[in-house]
Amino acid sequence: ISLVNLWMPPEIPYNTRESYFLQETHFCSFCFFPTAELKAVFPLPLQLPIEDLCSLSSRSLFPAAVPASTEDVLLKGFQMLGMEDQRIETAQQFFSWFSKLQAQMDQDEGAKYRRTRECLSCYQDQCDSILTDVSAALEHLDSLQKQYLFVSTKTGTLHEACEQLLKEQSELVDLAESIQQKLSYFNELETINTKLNSPTLSVNGEGFIPMLSKLDDCIEYVSSHPNFKDHPIYLAKFRQCLSKAMQLIRTHAVNTLHNLTSQRHVTSTYIMFYVLFVYVTLRYQQLLDDIHQCYLDQREALLSPSINSTITDLTSQSNKDHCALVRSGCAFMAHVCQDEHQLFSEFFSKPTAKLDELLERLCLSLYDVLRPLIIHVVHLETLSELCGILKNEMLEDHVHNNAVQLGAFEAVVKQMLEDVQERLVYRTHIYIQTDITGYSPAPGDLAYPDKLQMMEKIAQSLKEEQMKLMSPDSSFSDVQLEDPESRKIVSSRVPATVSPADLHGMWYPTVRRTLVCLSKLYRCIDRAVFQGLSQEALSACIQSLLKASEIILKNKSQIDGQLFLIKHLLILREQIAPFHADFAIKEISLDLKKTRDAAFKILHPKAVPKFFRLNSHNAILEFLLEGTPEIKEHYIDSKKDVDRHLKSSCEHFIQQQTRTFVGSLEEFLTKVTALKTMAIQGGPTYNLSQQPWAQPAKINDLVMSMYRILKTKLPGTLQSMSLYLANKDTEFILFKPVRNNIQQVFQKLHTVLQEEYSGEDLQIIACPSMEQINLLLSVSK
Repeated sequence: ISLVNLWMPPEIPYNTRESYFLQETHFCSFCFFPTAELKAVFPLPLQLPIEDLCSLSSRSLFPAAVPASTEDVLLKGFQMLGMEDQRIETAQQFFSWFSKLQAQMDQDEGAKYRRTRECLSCYQDQCDSILTDVSAALEHLDSLQKQYLFVSTKTGTLHEACEQLLKEQSELVDLAESIQQKLSYFNELETINTKLNSPTLSVNGEGFIPMLSKLDDCIEYVSSHPNFKDHPIYLAKFRQCLSKAMQLIRTHAVNTLHNLTSQRHVTSTYIMFYVLFVYVTLRYQQLLDDIHQCYLDQREALLSPSINSTITDLTSQSNKDHCALVRSGCAFMAHVCQDEHQLFSEFFSKPTAKLDELLERLCLSLYDVLRPLIIHVVHLETLSELCGILKNEMLEDHVHNNAVQLGAFEAVVKQMLEDVQERLVYRTHIYIQTDITGYSPAPGDLAYPDKLQMMEKIAQSLKEEQMKLMSPDSSFSDVQLEDPESRKIVSSRVPATVSPADLHGMWYPTVRRTLVCLSKLYRCIDRAVFQGLSQEALSACIQSLLKASEIILKNKSQIDGQLFLIKHLLILREQIAPFHADFAIKEISLDLKKTRDAAFKILHPKAVPKFFRLNSHNAILEFLLEGTPEIKEHYIDSKKDVDRHLKSSCEHFIQQQTRTFVGSLEEFLTKVTALKTMAIQGGPTYNLSQQPWAQPAKINDLVMSMYRILKTKLPGTLQSMSLYLANKDTEFILFKPVRNNIQQVFQKLHTVLQEEYSGEDLQIIACPSMEQINLLLSVSK
């Protein structure tokens, strides 16, 4: 088999070579061994008789396509084993050859494993070498880490020690400075003593007053620190120095007095002594004033160009936005005033009025730029916003928090605020005259009740669409996105619809303008001025409403004009209530009635009775005594004027509606009352049923006519009230007197009919019962 493996083609697998060899028995014909030896070589695995193998010797071992012979193959195999010169003749030679062959094959098969083992051995040696190097490196790194930790610990300790030393050094320096500062007051004792003992020291010298100031500071400091060591000793020494200084002053004053006394003019001695002290005081004060003036002049020279340039830049940036310009300009000047006060306090310990004078001049540069712009503003909104900026932001916020530093700024801002308020009052007067008193309504402004009905239809359509969206029967009702509780919450949050009559845009323009004007004036001007303007504005607004009501009454109907006036007067009364202001103003007038009567007596003495006549001198005296004009004061209250017109409008509405529903019945009852009165006063007796105008048929026509009018016109009246007033309580209050009047008229009619007519006449009259009237009127409740 080993021999077969040598010459068998390599593409044949080892596990099939045995069967391949059995099929190719042609090999036996070239074998040089006897059959017994072949059996010894191939005992069991062949399972074929040797004779059968020999009978197959005539077959070819390889396919016909193989050109090489078996001998060539065997020769080649022997050459590979180095046995080309040997021949196998015996079984021993064969076994020897086979063992060599097997050893060669084993050696060939194990060569690659040996090579792999040798390679792996090399790798193992290399890995062992690397592990050795790594272990050595780890040992070095461990040593380095230990050394690093040691050095790091030492360095950290040294750093902490250095920081502690620096901290202690800083504390010691601070302590030394503090001690030096405290000791400076005590060290001054020697300096002051030296100066006081100096023979050249003069009370009039420049260093004497500063020395006294320093001495006062030292005494004050030592007195305020009684816990210091040697406090009593130093305090006593400082006071001795003070006494010595005062003694020098006393000596100088006495010597001056003696010198002045030694002069001839004794009369002026006291005056000279007084003038001397005053002169000394004034000299130091004048020196301080000169220093202040020099400082302020230099600051003004530096600040004026810069401030003017900044204001010019702000004006160019906010030329059209007056509010932004005023806000930025005032804020800039406020910062300038604060900075100048702070800088002045760094130089001087006591303030001076000249600083505020300088700052006021600087602030006036801003005022000079803003005033021409303010006096040309025509919009009330801009003027009111400017008032709010100056009054609230500047005066109440900035100035209130820094009253001392912003004193000059406050004066200029107040002046500017007065200009804005004056301009606002002037423009308000013009606005009232042009936009309220002189307002010419457009056709759309008087389109009542058409505009209200149109808006009501729009609101109703929007409400229906909203209800459709929230309705559970919508197209998506099959899908429940939320629980019923959350749906209730969402539905409760839907805002209720507002009546068209209550919409701000549906108000009459003069009412809207008046209220907007008052709202802008309320917090911008003084209360007294506001009261005058509000009275003027409300009076003009009321007059415009009366005119508009008359036009609506002519173009539409009387009820539309009346309800229009009532609704807007209610709006005025409701909207002016939050102002919390007295809308009354006091007017003073001259009553010339007495003057006129006295002058008439002088010019027409005949008109006076004879016993009252006086000579010309008495007439002139009477004119002077009794003809003096009287000063009368009367108040004009626009709020009461609104209430008065509202009351009058409601009364007219009630009377007109009463006449509409039961006017004919009231005329009938008036005739009945007049007939009864004539009979009571002695007139002829009467029979009401016999009167042409009081026959049962006539009364029936009258009653039925009134009942039809009441039945047909009452819903329209209630609908108009609901459309204009849009408030159930107001509607009920306004219609309640009308309902009461109607009930009273029918009640009086029932009484008259029961007294004057028989049962048959009552059946002909067929007057509705009070229950029917009340049922018909119950729809208004």
